[in-house]
Amino acid sequence: MSELILAVPSKGRLQEQALDFLTRSGLKIDRARGGRDYRGHIAGLPELEVAFLSASEIARELAAGNAHLGLTGLDLVHETVDDPADRAAKLHLVTPLGFGPADVVVAVPERWIDVDNMADLADAAEMHRARHGRTLRVATKFVHMTRRFFAAHGLADYRIVESLGATEGAPAAGAADLVVDITTTGSTLAANQLKILSDGVILASEAHFVASRVAPWTDATRSIAATIVDRIAAEMRARSVLELRAVLPDPARAATETAERFDAVAPFGHEPVPLTLHVPRRRGSECAAFLRLIGASSVVIMQVADVYGDNPLTAALIEAIG
Repeated sequence: MSELILAVPSKGRLQEQALDFLTRSGLKIDRARGGRDYRGHIAGLPELEVAFLSASEIARELAAGNAHLGLTGLDLVHETVDDPADRAAKLHLVTPLGFGPADVVVAVPERWIDVDNMADLADAAEMHRARHGRTLRVATKFVHMTRRFFAAHGLADYRIVESLGATEGAPAAGAADLVVDITTTGSTLAANQLKILSDGVILASEAHFVASRVAPWTDATRSIAATIVDRIAAEMRARSVLELRAVLPDPARAATETAERFDAVAPFGHEPVPLTLHVPRRRGSECAAFLRLIGASSVVIMQVADVYGDNPLTAALIEAIG
């Protein structure tokens, strides 16, 4: 049996994005029987086994210690382990991954013109009981998050209707009065004549790389985990920078001034010729223009595949898993 279990989403857009991300990080997953295989391996890491699970199962298995590492949505982490102290004891959020963005929100029918925020919703709940003799019904898959959020806003007069299908359709079908749902653009909610409350964003979610604090860690599995996170950090760092190379009359001055102006880093110092800088992606062209201004005859801007170096993500992981 493999020593370390890495859990990856088994279907949907999140799986596609997770596999692409891992491949870019030098962690391409091989599945012996193709897409139908729910187990996989990564070349060069024979003591690692990849388990394909639903995104909600990944959060649950990490919290139970049945998987060491996993990629899943932050919303599912918060819903699976609702209590913050319990979550911190069981799980370590290694890093957000930059894909799968979505918000867990409170949305009410557009016809509720006097309900724009959570305080209005609390008032509406009282009026609803007075008029109809029953509490408001809230359709959601996020039962724990809803209860915690509503309690924080002083709203107690409601009833959860657990949603098994398309949550946004529950009010139109008469199954609920409002919803707590996850949305990327809000367009599906709008198409169902629902509006998001102005202070109704419960959680801004995206895909996260997560480690289990309660899994059976050993020296071997810690070493494998460090390798994986080091590769992920290198890919993420490369994605955020551009590499500039230029021959300059005074490279030391250029390194100092570009660091001050553009947050540029000279990873190999300022002695090599040409001077090599890593610059935040959004400032690459601006920095190149400045190098030309101070004497560079030419500047080359390059995309880089990976940038390895001191990695705080790995250090934090090792501390978290002991």
